[in-house]
Amino acid sequence: MNINSIDGIETEDAGDTRPILIVPYMWIGDFVRGHTVVRVLRKRWPNRPVDLLVTSLCAPLVDYMPGVRSGIVWDLPRSRLSVARQRGLAAELRANGYGTALVLPRTWKAAIAPALAGIPERVGFFGEARFGLINRMRWGEKALPRFIDKNAALALQDGAKLPPEWPVPQLRVPQDEIDRWRQANGLGSGPAVALAPGSVGASKRWTYYPQAAKLLAERGLDVWVVGGPGEKPLAHEITAIGGPRVRDLTGTDLRNGILAMAAADIAISNDSGLMHIAAAIGTRTMGIFGPTSPYLWAPLNGLAATVLQTKTVLPCQPCQRTVCTMNDHRCMRDISASDVVEITQRVLREATT
Repeated sequence: MNINSIDGIETEDAGDTRPILIVPYMWIGDFVRGHTVVRVLRKRWPNRPVDLLVTSLCAPLVDYMPGVRSGIVWDLPRSRLSVARQRGLAAELRANGYGTALVLPRTWKAAIAPALAGIPERVGFFGEARFGLINRMRWGEKALPRFIDKNAALALQDGAKLPPEWPVPQLRVPQDEIDRWRQANGLGSGPAVALAPGSVGASKRWTYYPQAAKLLAERGLDVWVVGGPGEKPLAHEITAIGGPRVRDLTGTDLRNGILAMAAADIAISNDSGLMHIAAAIGTRTMGIFGPTSPYLWAPLNGLAATVLQTKTVLPCQPCQRTVCTMNDHRCMRDISASDVVEITQRVLREATT
């Protein structure tokens, strides 16, 4: 076996061409970060195709992920086991002849279909007594500091040291697709700011998007409000205060959000899936953090992400709670609209120099 070291990740070339299946987390941001796992596997086994199990919600992301052969789109119910759906998925997986499955979630349910499909090597951390379902059990998950470390470590050899840096997630959106999207939505070619005011958990939502939209529009920038159907009421509030230069681009299709983030000159986002999408595309991204830790949850994409925190760190921060239970949400309320707009303009000026 020929083994080389590429960026701290060993490359194995043993003539094994059997495809690999990744069972990722299905939250949008976690799914994007799962592309790091794809990149590690492609370095370790350059001759083995990599597929992703994916929900219909996240499926558009697969089209823009380099190194992914295909997405296996299969929606499993969250609240029940659904044996018939698991068996149907297992039959599809078995037909693809996978040699390895990486099961990133620690749940029992996530490991059922790969086991029923008879995938020879099923790798995952210990969790929910998955003996038999996971036959290449890994230990020591709690000693790994970050979520990305826990996931990407499964793509390395058992016991291997973590590399100095993980490969960053990448989303590559063709320019002609961006141009067609702008034309179809009647958007001009001027500089635009994408706002992503939604998040899972109310505590992660910054307070002053409407005021920031108004200030940005007054400075001659087009402003797009991006998100899912759950953000529609927020979008109405932001457009009502922001004025005619502010457009509501929320909707049910994640592809719309991907293209908006790719077309924007800068994205301003809470700690959310759209933040990770923008950063992985390479759009200049300002992530607004209050209750969550940037060390644990910010994108890996380095200078593509400008992270903003409140000037005064509170004793309860970071709490990682979905709802604020103390200090009246000061970690977000103390970040003013004028501060965000000032940083936005600075980032845009730096981009043109």
